[in-house]
This record gives sequence, structure tokens and C-alpha cells, in this order.
Amino acid sequence: MRVLLTGATGYVGRRLMDRLAADPDVELRLLVRNADKLQRPAGRPVEVIEGTTFEPDSLRPACAGIDTAYYLIHSLGAGAGFDALERRSASNFRDACIEAGVRRIIYLGGLGAKATASAHLRSRIETGEILSHRPDRIRTLWFRAGVVIGSGSASFEIIRNLVQKIPVLLTPKWVRTRTEPIGIDDVLEYLQRGLRLPLAADQTVDIGAGAMTFREMLLQTAGVMGLRRRVVGVPLFSPRLSSFWLVLMTPVPSRIARALVEGLKSETVVASDAALRLFPDFRPAPFVQAMAKALEEIENNQVVSRWCDSSAGAACDLKPKDAIAEAVFTDRKERSLGGVSSQAVWRTVTAIGGDRGWFAFDGLWRFRGLVDKIFGGPGLNRGRRDAAELRLGDSVDFWKVADLQPGKRLLLLAQMKLPGRAWLEFKIEGGRLVQTAYFLPRGLGGRLYWYAMLPAHVFIFRRLISRILARAAL
Repeated sequence: MRVLLTGATGYVGRRLMDRLAADPDVELRLLVRNADKLQRPAGRPVEVIEGTTFEPDSLRPACAGIDTAYYLIHSLGAGAGFDALERRSASNFRDACIEAGVRRIIYLGGLGAKATASAHLRSRIETGEILSHRPDRIRTLWFRAGVVIGSGSASFEIIRNLVQKIPVLLTPKWVRTRTEPIGIDDVLEYLQRGLRLPLAADQTVDIGAGAMTFREMLLQTAGVMGLRRRVVGVPLFSPRLSSFWLVLMTPVPSRIARALVEGLKSETVVASDAALRLFPDFRPAPFVQAMAKALEEIENNQVVSRWCDSSAGAACDLKPKDAIAEAVFTDRKERSLGGVSSQAVWRTVTAIGGDRGWFAFDGLWRFRGLVDKIFGGPGLNRGRRDAAELRLGDSVDFWKVADLQPGKRLLLLAQMKLPGRAWLEFKIEGGRLVQTAYFLPRGLGGRLYWYAMLPAHVFIFRRLISRILARAAL
């Protein structure tokens, strides 16, 4: 089967890519915005086409000769107007598939009733309706899932952080709303099985591991983690206040927190027995088992993908590597490696951030992260996917890996709230470590910000490069 996968740099798509690439009956093609962000699966080769669903010129070659196309794209990260973008993207994709003679579209959307759904969930439902609007020309297999539990998923990160950090959880009334969790491995199993499912007409399949409330998920997670936690309902929590609380306590930014809170105001549970009828020999793992596996992957540094790997927003759509040439201000520090091997220095550079911190003035870094969180940025508690390994597109606290040349160069793009654009670069060349901060200000406010931060930069960046070399020498 010739299969097209979209969203291969996202949370679900990256994991599904590995499964499909290992399937001996599948010839896999990927449509991605930025091929540099793609970590190609080991083993059999895959074809890669750069483009987006907003560009018909890139959709035509992507869909040509394809039997089944996976649509794993969403535009939540685009902010205001994301629903219009979702409709246009889905329409373009469906029409390109029909024109190319694609026989089947497989789509992963969200559970819920359109009449009571939040704006985000309603948009996901509308996307499914658009993709399945032409049953006379193409078949659509529409999977609908609720809370996805897996290492690195947004829902998992919220639940884990709340349970880990707060002994007594003061919760709003929406924590008693029923939803339907499902493990990421089971979502992938359904998506992969969908390739071979006989399909005489469009089919919608609700998937889940059993309805439960968010409160029950918190308490069962505490049990898996070996913690004693109390959940106390507080009626005065508004959705806005709830999302602000999630932003401070968890790694997710305000936009995603707000979307998740709004989604939990109404029930999102399985509404049909289609999964039982169509896949009678498969049952999803219970919530506790999925949560235990996700926690184990965190402990063993086996996180394949994270919620912040990719989105439609500019924050995750990396800019050209030479954009630092536009920078107006720079802060350059340079030190000799001395007797320290370049390999040891590189390992230390690429281990920066996350639980290890920033090697110097961690209190100031945490304060800057808190300020960033308050103003809607990612903050520091987004952390890292892996404690030691980096790949292009990875998040490192409030930075994003914009360029990675093993043993030579690491370029981090700032994603914190700033009056401009900033980068932090580490280069190993000629027996020296070169550390450079770049800043492209936006208007007068950006210039004032740079000069106001100069005194702190003098101490922070000078100490940072010294501490990197000191740690590498250990």
C-alpha cells in the first residue's frame, strides 16, 4: 500500500511514522513543512515532500499515486482564526486526494457532541465533516479520541505535574465531567489497523478505554505514582482562572490550557459501539496501565514525541537557519577548551536545561521563566524531551532547537515572550567554545529591553560558558 502521512513531526504523527515505516506492506511518503525537523525512521527509506496543506502545488505531488492518506494536522497553535485555517486545510487536502484518486482518508479527531463542544473540539468535528463530505468520491475513516495518555502528551503532562506538585488539589467543577482516556499506543494501533479495515462507506469510530472523570484520573495517577493526594472541589473556579492555574503548575501554555479546560466543560465519551464491531479482537488498555507505561518512559528517557514538537503556530515552525544575520545586538563569549575534549564539551552543551538547569544563576532563570508563564509564554517547566539527547525541533525550556550540527553547533531559538526575536548559539571550532546571544528588537521597546537586560547578561552569559567548560572537565 502506498501511504501518505501528514503531521509526521507532531505528537501522534511522529510515532505513527515509525510504525508505518516498519510495515513491510507499506510504501510511506511524508508531507512536512520542514524536512530538517524530521527524524527519519531507521531501516526502510521513506519519501519526503516539503509543503503544507495550504499549498495545492505541494499537495499534488504528495497525493499522487497514494492509496491511503492520513490527516493528522491541526491549527490550534495558530491562535485566533484557527478554525478557519482548519476548514481551509481540510478542504484543500480532501480535494487534492480526490483529484489524485486516493481511495481512503484516515483522520484522528476528538470526541464530543457538536452542539455542546468547545471551539477547539467543534473545529475538530467540522474537520471530520469536511474530510467526509464527498463519500461519492472518497472513503473517510474518522477516529474520535478523548484524552490521550502517553509520555509527552499535553493531557499526560498536565495530570502528572498536578499530581506530582500539589498534595491537596483544589479543583473546579469541571473535574467531575466524564471523558474517555486512551493510551497513545492504542490510538496508534487503531490508526494502523485502519489501513486494512474493509470500508464500503464512510465510517466514524469512537475509541476509548472507558469513561471516567478528570478527578478519577488524578486520584488513579496518584496511586500509580505512589502518592497520597486529596481532591477538593471549589465552585468559584472560572474556566479562565482554571487555565491560568494550569499554566503556572504545568508545562502547557495558556492557549492549550484554555482549550483543554473548555473541552472538559462538556462530556467527551464514546457514543457508539463501532470500535467493538469493527475491531472485535482489540481492546484498549485501562487508564492505569497507560499511565504507568507513560511514567516508565519518562523515567527511562524513552519519550518519542511531545505535545510541543510541532504546531501550526510560528513558534514551532522554525525559521531559516541564517536568520541570526538579521540580529541588531549580540553578546559573544569565547573560551579555549584547554585540555577538555570537544566531545565532552558538546555533551555538556547539549545537556543544558530541563532538570539539570542552566548551570549558573538558576534562580534568575526560574524567575524569568515564571514571568514568561504569567505573560503567556512557555516558561521553564516545559523542560526537555530527553535528558541527554537533542534533535532539531526539540523544546529546551523556553527555547527551541533551530539548528543542530553534531559536535559543532547548537542554535536555540527563544520562544519566551519578548519585544523581538532572540537566539542563543554554541559553536565548537578551532579548539574553542563560542557562545553568542543574538537579539533582533521590535521597535523602541525591544531596544530598551536589550539595554535593560545588559547588566544581567554580563553575569549570566559569562558564568554560563565558564560553567559549561567546568562541567565538561569533570
